[in-house]
Amino acid sequence: MSNPIDTKIISKLAEILDKNQLTGLNYEDENCKISLVRENGGAVVPAYVPAMPQPAAPAVQTPAAVEEPKEEATVDYSNDPNAVKSPMVGVVYLASNPNSPNYVNVGDTIAAGDTVCLIEAMKTFNPVKAHKGGKVTKILVESGDPIEYGAPLIIIE
Repeated sequence: MSNPIDTKIISKLAEILDKNQLTGLNYEDENCKISLVRENGGAVVPAYVPAMPQPAAPAVQTPAAVEEPKEEATVDYSNDPNAVKSPMVGVVYLASNPNSPNYVNVGDTIAAGDTVCLIEAMKTFNPVKAHKGGKVTKILVESGDPIEYGAPLIIIE
């Protein structure tokens, strides 16, 4: 679960970045971590990362109960032609409101042009449409996740 982005903090940080002619600025508190970086063209690009909760102290285990940690393989879908990618920076929503069903679910067959999610950017909800038809095999995001431009959202095969 992620916290909403406080745009006032981002605006103030961008102002500090411009006023002091900095190329980058980081901000972190207990709820979030924000990095502002000035791109080559001079535009400020915010990156929001929710702060990770501090892990609890590990429980004491007897040697018989100790298991090897299992690492999940992470797959990079950023160059996957089957991935529906975010057209903008914002917050992703899988349904039109919390009481509505998701636009798509794993296993659904959809057509090119079907809405698969919404991206909220600057208080505007923008529909994201499927670039092709097929079966939804993976949903890579959760409602409320902050998302970057070009990030893969859903896989359609």
